[in-house]
Amino acid sequence: MKQPQRIRGVLSPVVTPFRKDLSPDAERLIAHCRWLTTQNCGLAVFGTNSEANSLSTNERIALLDALLAADLDPSRMMPGTGCCALTDTVRLTEHAVKAGCAGVLMLPPFYYKDVSEDGLYRHFSEVIERVGDTRLMVYLYHIPPVAVVGITTGLVERLLKKYPTAIAGMKDSSGDWNNTKKFLDAFAKSGFDVFAGSESFLLANMRNGGAGCISATANINPAAIDKLYHEWKKPDADQQQEALNAVRKAVGQYVMIPALKAVVAHCSNDPEWATVRPPLTELTAAQAKNVIEGLKKLGFTMPGLGSAPAKAAA
Repeated sequence: MKQPQRIRGVLSPVVTPFRKDLSPDAERLIAHCRWLTTQNCGLAVFGTNSEANSLSTNERIALLDALLAADLDPSRMMPGTGCCALTDTVRLTEHAVKAGCAGVLMLPPFYYKDVSEDGLYRHFSEVIERVGDTRLMVYLYHIPPVAVVGITTGLVERLLKKYPTAIAGMKDSSGDWNNTKKFLDAFAKSGFDVFAGSESFLLANMRNGGAGCISATANINPAAIDKLYHEWKKPDADQQQEALNAVRKAVGQYVMIPALKAVVAHCSNDPEWATVRPPLTELTAAQAKNVIEGLKKLGFTMPGLGSAPAKAAA
């Protein structure tokens, strides 16, 4: 069995809709994923902004199956499969690989802190060996502001040496461009694909051999981010980057997940979209208004979203 074609470009850690009873809403998720694909955006379902760690393993599997049943293309998907429990990670990864997904985005086991590089190497090695499928493409997920447990260049070097085809790349959500560049300089030329964890670093990432970005605000501003991905060599690339940064700043003044959901709720004319699972809380009405007003000033829209696209979208 051949490995899937490498996924590149812009991916969204797709926000997960919940009903009022806090159960996942597959129909709304399918609709949002369909909209994202019309904007040429890949689907990094079950990422941080998907509230993935507030979802059970069974819920993730059921939602992925619902997306596949709705004929969404698995070759444009990179589901998050990294869990604290080794067996959960293996189960989710196996399911994604068998479904034909382009890759999996894998957090390190993050509950225990100050673990050794040997321990992390053993974990990722065990997952790869247990999955045992030549189609497996692992994208390591480095997000120390949240997980604390991080990915080092030494760990990547060891994993690439042992599993040169299974270890495909990484997402760097450190928020530190110097860290991203360190991985690019060390591994990009050998075919290790580095995705920036924010579109704020997309232009710099592309100029240094990166593969694209996997960014929260791709949930609401995918077309503009994708435009820069394709036009990063053009003279106005820096201006495009500044425009992307302005949208991100307008949304990022509050906790990102409820802020994104507030925008989707407003732009789709569907208030239930604002629901988040505890321990997160929804934005207040005043906070949501501030976000929408900030986006209005930027003149952004989410064309084609819902039955009544709003004038103030991003």
